[in-house]
Amino acid sequence: MVIHPPHRPCCRGRTGFTLIEAIVGSVILALALVSILGLTGQALASQRRGEQLRDAAMLIDEQLNLVLAVGPEDFRRVFDAKGRCPEPFEDYSYEVKITSRGDGNPYQVIATVSWESGGRNQELSVETLVAARLGDDPDPDRLPPTTVTRDQS
Repeated sequence: MVIHPPHRPCCRGRTGFTLIEAIVGSVILALALVSILGLTGQALASQRRGEQLRDAAMLIDEQLNLVLAVGPEDFRRVFDAKGRCPEPFEDYSYEVKITSRGDGNPYQVIATVSWESGGRNQELSVETLVAARLGDDPDPDRLPPTTVTRDQS
C-alpha cells in the first residue's frame, strides 16, 4: 500500500514567491550599498578639501604675519613676494601684493596661496589693510637674556 502525503495546494506557489522576495531584497541591499559607498567617497573628498583650505589659510596667515613683522614698506626687501612654500607644504605657492594707497593711508595687502588638486588649480586669497610702521627704531634683538638649559632626564 502506497501512502501519499496530504496535498497542500497553498504552498505550491509560495516557493516561487520566496525566490522573488530574495531577488528584490538583494537588489535593494545592493542599491543601499552603492549609496553608502558614494556618500563615503564624497565625505573623503570633502575632508581632503577642508585639509587643503586649512593649510592654505595657515600659509596665508604666515605671509601676513611677515608683512606685519617688517612692515609693508620693507617686506619686498626682506622677503620674496612670490615663491614656493617650504616643506612640508611644497605643493603650495604664495604671492603677496602690497599696494600703497597714498601718504597716511594704510597699505592694501593681498596674500594668495595656490595649489593643484584633482588636476585643477585651486586658490585662496585674503585682502587686508596694514598700516605703515611709524618711527625709525630698528627691530630689537628678540633673544632671551640668558640661555635656557633643560634637563634631559
